[in-house]
Amino acid sequence: MKYRQLGKINEQLSAIGLGCMAMADSFAYGPSDENESAATLHRALELGINFWDTADMYGVGANERLISKVLVPNRDKVFIATKFGFVPNEGGGSRLDVRPERIRQAAEDSLRRLGIDTIDLYYAHRVDPAVPVEDMVGEMSRLVEEGKVRYLGLSEASAQSLRRAYAVHPIAALQSEYSLFTREVEAEVLPTARELGITFVPYSPLGRGILTNTYQDLQALETTDFRRTIPRFQPEALDSNRALVEALREIAESKAATTAQLALAWLLAQGDDVIPIPGTKRRKYLEENAAAADIALTDTDLRNIAEILKNHPVVGERYSEGALKLVNR
Repeated sequence: MKYRQLGKINEQLSAIGLGCMAMADSFAYGPSDENESAATLHRALELGINFWDTADMYGVGANERLISKVLVPNRDKVFIATKFGFVPNEGGGSRLDVRPERIRQAAEDSLRRLGIDTIDLYYAHRVDPAVPVEDMVGEMSRLVEEGKVRYLGLSEASAQSLRRAYAVHPIAALQSEYSLFTREVEAEVLPTARELGITFVPYSPLGRGILTNTYQDLQALETTDFRRTIPRFQPEALDSNRALVEALREIAESKAATTAQLALAWLLAQGDDVIPIPGTKRRKYLEENAAAADIALTDTDLRNIAEILKNHPVVGERYSEGALKLVNR
């Protein structure tokens, strides 16, 4: 595994991280196998993948508890990131709450579930326009002062919010959706992160699975899978989006790679400050993702990919209308 530096900090993280969201049964990707998830975490250690990402909302805490079983006995081998911000509603669903008075309790709850003394990277899952960024990050910085958190991060923050946050306390990483299918951050957010020396962490780097070239239609997804609500996965959009992936397949095959590996290699080629965190709950896909770190794309490859993206525009939004309202723009 290759490694990349976290922001301006002397922390070396695996160039391919591990998104753990699907490892515990959740609203997002349907049922999971706890034994296979644990085996996947152990395999990540063997492969040198030391950057693991979770959140308190994944499985309503179950994800952090699952990870702790492998994390605790291997604490010195893992750089663990978790997030706060979403609070479950009694009747189902969740709401955003990043008020300073809640942040401390959220951090202490995550520390307890993870079974550790310090969170390596603590993200605000979203920015709430109703809560000043300065107040939120100010409270997060106090957790750093107390040794409960080492570094701070934001998720889905706008360029303006990122600057305001950084003025309060250094931000080590910004996590936002970024892939061959989702490139809005290239306009302002990614350049701002680079200007400030902030590592960019793409989540859903495989377009929530479309870039794996394995989904044929919506019916292939579990009935509880939230991707059924995403416009890009609807029949009228999916056919067009799959055509884009099929066009990428020829380039992937020329590199003896899968389309998923090509998508990850493309992200890595965008700069040494980019560390994607593809999510998986199976060893098979973890190994495939890890191998992408060794794929080198030439300038010709990148130009050919750019031409394909130009000729096959992505159809459909990346979130439902309601979820998009929670993205800070």
